[in-house]
Amino acid sequence: MGDGMTHTVVLPGEVEQQTVIRLVNVEKSFGKQSVLKGVNLEVRRGKVTTVIGPSGGGKSVLLKHMIGLIRPDRGQVLIDGVDITRLDGEALNQVRKHFAMLFQSAALLDSMTVFDNVAFPLREKTLLTELEIQQKVTDMLKAVDLSDMGHKFPAELSGGMKKRTGLARALIMNPDIILFDEPTTGLDPLLATEIHRLIATSQQRFGFTAVVVSHDIPEVFAISDYVAMLWDGVIEEIGLTHEFEQTANVVVRRFLDAAARPETRSI
Repeated sequence: MGDGMTHTVVLPGEVEQQTVIRLVNVEKSFGKQSVLKGVNLEVRRGKVTTVIGPSGGGKSVLLKHMIGLIRPDRGQVLIDGVDITRLDGEALNQVRKHFAMLFQSAALLDSMTVFDNVAFPLREKTLLTELEIQQKVTDMLKAVDLSDMGHKFPAELSGGMKKRTGLARALIMNPDIILFDEPTTGLDPLLATEIHRLIATSQQRFGFTAVVVSHDIPEVFAISDYVAMLWDGVIEEIGLTHEFEQTANVVVRRFLDAAARPETRSI
């Protein structure tokens, strides 16, 4: 696909205002290991963009750059046109208020019930009354099919229930952007399909922008508007999902074919 900025695909008819996250020539190394080697990526507002690529290739590192948990060695990370690599302290926190992140483990607080885990951001970051919080959490638990589970503790939940609780907590502050880091890790295919469905229905209902890092190929494509492939530290290709699946790019084609075979699903 060429060098430098040509790795970013700008689709016909798209306008500047539709890009909510833009990474420009982002580079990151850890010691002698170069992980990101000039990443250029645009994420469209109100869409689901899925990032695929080999294990250990830097996909989670890419997500952490988007929310400012990691700073690049070089390059820009623009959120609604603001370069967050230049922000610190309260200014960075203000940008992060627009984000939520769902980690692989769901990162639930073991000492709290499901209800209190979901209520936690509201109690910490808002001035809502306890009655208002109770109503919001009750509505959110219903939205993720956990209406009867508010009294349970994380240790009492199945893997799928933990993921749904994590999603409810991510949604409760009505974020503009949610980052999903391997949301179906550790789940069997049926539960993975359920979580994919829940992400899709939640995104349609609440309208957030989603960036999903996933190994579930091709299943995750069913909920994706765009797919990008991170390969050898750069975005090898990005496009509308149906176009991406039909790509003639040799590197992408080889990866998709290998990932679709059961014996190589851990790729």
